[in-house]
Amino acid sequence: MTTVFGDRDIIVVDLGFGDAGKGATVDWLCSPDAGLDVAAVVRFNGGAQAAHNVVVDGRHHTFSQFGSGTFSGVPTVLSKHVLVEPIALAAEARALAGLGVPNPLQLLHIDAAALLTTPIHVAANRAREDARGNGRHGSCGKGIGETAAYALDHPDAPTVGDCHRPAVLRTKLSTMADHYRDLVAPSVHRWPDLDNMVTMYSEFVAAVRIAEDGDLAALANQGRLVFEGAQGVLLDEWRGFHPHTTWSTVEPSNARSLSAKHGRGSHVLGVTRTYTTRHGAGPMPTENPTLGAVLPELHNDTGSYQGTFRIGDLDEVLLRYAANVCGSVDSLAVTHLDAVTRAAAEGNPIRSARRYPDVGDLLPLGPWRDLAHQQHLTDVLSALTPDTSELPSHPADVATRLGSLVGAPVVLTSSGPSRAARHVREPAIA
Repeated sequence: MTTVFGDRDIIVVDLGFGDAGKGATVDWLCSPDAGLDVAAVVRFNGGAQAAHNVVVDGRHHTFSQFGSGTFSGVPTVLSKHVLVEPIALAAEARALAGLGVPNPLQLLHIDAAALLTTPIHVAANRAREDARGNGRHGSCGKGIGETAAYALDHPDAPTVGDCHRPAVLRTKLSTMADHYRDLVAPSVHRWPDLDNMVTMYSEFVAAVRIAEDGDLAALANQGRLVFEGAQGVLLDEWRGFHPHTTWSTVEPSNARSLSAKHGRGSHVLGVTRTYTTRHGAGPMPTENPTLGAVLPELHNDTGSYQGTFRIGDLDEVLLRYAANVCGSVDSLAVTHLDAVTRAAAEGNPIRSARRYPDVGDLLPLGPWRDLAHQQHLTDVLSALTPDTSELPSHPADVATRLGSLVGAPVVLTSSGPSRAARHVREPAIA
């Protein structure tokens, strides 16, 4: 693997709607088996809504804010691009301690400039999504969108660094509570007493390391950085299919910038399943409930806000679009290769959409931050039914095909959820 990555940092991005296996991929990259000398896992987008499933030696954890290298003792940096939710973070630390990770909070390094997600944001998020009724956007209900939106309009939005200044934080929380009171009042959602929140946040910052850059410069001097993305590129705030997107830049530009700032080169490792999945509302042209019946999910189910976990045939058009959104993908990790043979054995082989009627095999990239263009793509995807053909019957041939679609070598594959199911694909290409 070192011949593939050289001495560059590795940026792990999901080339779908999420749930492709980023967490398990990062776990393997950080493991002794990979031999990559990883100094830290850097989260570069998203927040507490992330759900990265890792299975190692009988232990299973759904990583949310901690980096997925935690089982290997690799520190986590929550960068300035992450929305930090301390209450959920404390609960995750307790869960990791219960799985044998010693002092999980000591592995955390948090950028003081990172925005703070609070119970006020969560209540507002859920009240707003409830009010949409059947028009829900597919939010996870974790306050992520409200955190980002509030900060856009309020330069004084609370940050992690404010937790060191109780009086300042109390004022900011009070201002935010006043802003959201009318939205939340008619709903069933509420937030805790503000003084209790301030006390809790003071205890939080006493237990973790807060630094101006999350100690990123110091950690970068100690070895390779692995940047772990959240969600999938097809949910990107500016390149996803509006309005069913996340309030986060999922494509790797922010990670590239963080790496370059410290004089590093970077390598983008795209992750994709052999079929398409989507959690919640939004267009999904290849959705196939029949296929879903033979490919059950061990670690993904219906969320009270996000909605159902949907499964469909491979969408080559969307995969190619995601690679284009990234600017370039240097290599590929293909997960769920076992699904190819499992689905075929059940008489429902995975099929693939190679072109869309009246659209072709390539979705156009519009100008950056052009939500009208993204809405147009949403309308197009929601109205079409693509023609599909069967994938190759051999998993190795499927991996080769996916690599050719994005123009990058497949360097890692998996045939199950555990670390032991990861396999380096040879020959490695520099």
